[in-house]
Amino acid sequence: MPSVELHAAHRDELETIENLMQFYTYDLSEWMPLKLGGHGFFDIQPMPDYWRKPTTQPFLITVDGELAGFVTVDDNTHLEGAVHNIGYLFVARRFRGQGVAQFVVSALLSRHPGEWQIFHLDKNQPARLFWAKVVPVLTGGEFTLHQRLIDEYSCTVYRFQAFSPSP
Repeated sequence: MPSVELHAAHRDELETIENLMQFYTYDLSEWMPLKLGGHGFFDIQPMPDYWRKPTTQPFLITVDGELAGFVTVDDNTHLEGAVHNIGYLFVARRFRGQGVAQFVVSALLSRHPGEWQIFHLDKNQPARLFWAKVVPVLTGGEFTLHQRLIDEYSCTVYRFQAFSPSP
């Protein structure tokens, strides 16, 4: 397993995350009708309100000291009682399949105990396979599945309780 680090992004690193959103959006465009603008980039709107919310916590992911992606935790939940949500999770293709994303999710769950939801587009087969494998492992099989329309897309939502790590 490579050396994976997750560190809270500082305000001056938000531009890095917004740049990485191009790659996130590119991946998502396989399952959603997202279009490139005439300038060759996806027309991603700046999200200052999202970044300013006290409950939004962005993190950068590094692997062996190299930038490898980002993740955000927020409270944009779709299930009653859920407090934490993974808003975005992006790991660059070169680092996929090495346990990086599972390490990141595990680290987030231990940092943020409480009621969680995690969802994915049903059309996104890699996400569907990833979450179906990882959620049972990280929750000891204690989770519920829900089908929801989110922004008019059919999604699967996992709900579970994350506990503080034992001392």
